[in-house]
Amino acid sequence: MRARVRTGDGRLGGVLGYPLKSLFEEVAFVSYHFHWPPESVLNMEHADRRRWVQEISIINQRINSA
Repeated sequence: MRARVRTGDGRLGGVLGYPLKSLFEEVAFVSYHFHWPPESVLNMEHADRRRWVQEISIINQRINSA
């Protein structure tokens, strides 16, 4: 089971030790491309969020190389 941390506003946070800058980049990237609320992306498991980042990147590469 992963450790959960309460943020200043009482919400549960993510995994301890994950770089905050990387977390914000992933959330912004997925939220921007899929128009999902940042809170929904932030609450995903790390592996799921990374998978969406990879899938979006693959789609972008295909579009840009066409």
